[in-house]
Amino acid sequence: MAAQPSAASRTAANRKPAPSLAVPKKRNYFVKHWPIYSMILPGLLFFVIFKYIPLGGSVIAFQNYNIFDGVFGSKFVGFKHFENLFAYPEFYRIFRNTLLISLYQLVFGFPAPILLALLLNEVGKAVFKRTVQTILYLPHFLSWVIVGGLVINFLSPSAGLVNDVIEWFGGEPIFFMQEPSYFRTIIVSSGLWKEIGWSTIIYLAALTGINPDLYEAAEVDGAGKLRQVFSITLPSILPTIMVLLLLRIGNILDLGFEQIYIFLNPLVTETGEVFDTYIYRIGLLGGQYSYTTAIGLFKSVIGFVLLVGANFISRRTTGNSIY
Repeated sequence: MAAQPSAASRTAANRKPAPSLAVPKKRNYFVKHWPIYSMILPGLLFFVIFKYIPLGGSVIAFQNYNIFDGVFGSKFVGFKHFENLFAYPEFYRIFRNTLLISLYQLVFGFPAPILLALLLNEVGKAVFKRTVQTILYLPHFLSWVIVGGLVINFLSPSAGLVNDVIEWFGGEPIFFMQEPSYFRTIIVSSGLWKEIGWSTIIYLAALTGINPDLYEAAEVDGAGKLRQVFSITLPSILPTIMVLLLLRIGNILDLGFEQIYIFLNPLVTETGEVFDTYIYRIGLLGGQYSYTTAIGLFKSVIGFVLLVGANFISRRTTGNSIY
C-alpha cells in the first residue's frame, strides 16, 4: 500500500507562489517621482540625438562616401583611408602639433585652477573674494572671436601694449602673430586666461566639503598653512582632481576648433595646424568626408586607449577612478 502524503506536504504542494511586488513598487516609484525623471529626459535626449545616433555615421570611414549615393549606396573600401592617413606626409606634423599643444595645456593649464582655488580659499574678506572671482570668471563668457581680437590687438607690432613695453626698453617690435615659434605659447596662454576662472569653480566647490575641524586639529598640532595644504586640502580634493584629469586625458587630441582657427594664418601653419582645423579644411571645404571621418576615429581610439590606461593607473595608485 503506497504511503499517503502528509498534510504538510499537501499544503506545500498546493501553495501558489506569491506574485512579485518588485515591478509594481518600481512602477509606483517612477510615477511618484515623475517630475525628477522628467528633468533628466532633456539631457538623455541630447546625448541620444547628438552623441549616440551620429555614431552610425562613422561607417563612412570605411567607404568612398558620396553625398549623392548616401551611406547605403557608397562603396566599401575597408581600411583604405586609414592607410592613406598614415602614408600622408603632413599627418605626422599635424599629429605632433596637436599632441604638443595638448600636453602644454595639460601641464600648464590643469594645475593652474587648483592653485587659484587654493589661493582664493585662503582669502578672508568676502567682498574682495567675490570681486576677484567675478573678474576671473568673466572671460569664460566671451566668445573666442572677442578674445582673439583682444589678443591680436594686445600683441600688435604697431599699437600693441606688449610691443610698446619692448620698445620702451629699447627693443624692436615683434610680429607675434606671424612667428611660428610663438603660436603655441599664445594658444596656451590665451586659453589659460579665458578658462582658469571657470575651472576654479569646481575646485572651490570641492574645498567647501572639507571638514573645518581638520584644520583646527592641524593648527593645534602646530601645522602651518603650507603643511595643511599638503596634508589636508590636497588629499581631500584628490578624487575631484583625478576625475577631471582622467577626463582631460581622454580628450587630449580635442583642442577645439574655434580657438585655433581664430589665431591660425598661413605663416604659422607649420606649428599651428591641428587635427580640428585640418578636418575642417580637408573634410568640409575639400569634400573628403571619408578620409576625415577616419581621422576622427583615429582620435577617438587614441583618446579611449589613453583614458583606459590612465584610469587603470589611477585606480592602482590612488584608489580613485571614473569606473
